[in-house]
Amino acid sequence: MKRIIILTVLVLSLSILLTACGGNDSSVDTWAELEDRGSIIVGLDDAFVPMGFRDNNGNLVGFDVDMAKEAISRMGMEVEFQPIDWNLKEQELDSGNIDLIWNGYSITNERKEKVNFTKPYLDNLQIIVSLSDSDIETIDDLEGKIVCTQNSSSALEAIEKSGAKETFKDGEVILFDTYNEAFLDLEAGRVDVVVADEVLAKYYITEKGEENYKIIEGDFGDEEYGVGVRKGDKTLLDKLNQALDEMREDGTAAEISEKWFGENIVK
Repeated sequence: MKRIIILTVLVLSLSILLTACGGNDSSVDTWAELEDRGSIIVGLDDAFVPMGFRDNNGNLVGFDVDMAKEAISRMGMEVEFQPIDWNLKEQELDSGNIDLIWNGYSITNERKEKVNFTKPYLDNLQIIVSLSDSDIETIDDLEGKIVCTQNSSSALEAIEKSGAKETFKDGEVILFDTYNEAFLDLEAGRVDVVVADEVLAKYYITEKGEENYKIIEGDFGDEEYGVGVRKGDKTLLDKLNQALDEMREDGTAAEISEKWFGENIVK
């Protein structure tokens, strides 16, 4: 009897602990709570140019930052930006630490199992970048080469899906927490190529000097960007889609795109 009582107490204690540590229930619509708070927290990787990154003064800027500010303002809410570990983005969302994942977030089947996505708002391609003096010309030249990308990125998913990893040096992909680190290793000659989102890679190359890099022939597939929303947050998803639709229709999204890309590439 004494053992049963002790076991019951332990089970109840564990249940309380898990409830306290579990954060929000991701299956619950939290719109009423968000309205009470008056703000929506956007999670982002603050080193992902030109979508969301720090300028020379340390301010968060970028295409997705501007899009989020405008869309959330139209929803009658304030926006808060929360830099996160990109490896833990879905956990941050489910726990309630953030309300949206909005930072060049590619729509994939694997991610659809974890979050709901808004309508896609931008097309993307996973391209391969090497230094301009490299002997790598096409995707077929990657055999035996040192290939790198960002950890937990859609680029990594695309590489693994292609089956090409087995042909790389040591049959592996070198992973970095940010693309900035990946490009620094490319420039230092420690890796041969970086596989990255086209919007990021082309912006980086333009900023650093196009003569120093080349985009090799071939890619690891095309994809679309969307905003990640908790599974239960149907109201937030609907309101965000409505705001994005309005921004497309009245030209605001095009203006933001032209500011960052020099043209309108919004879907």
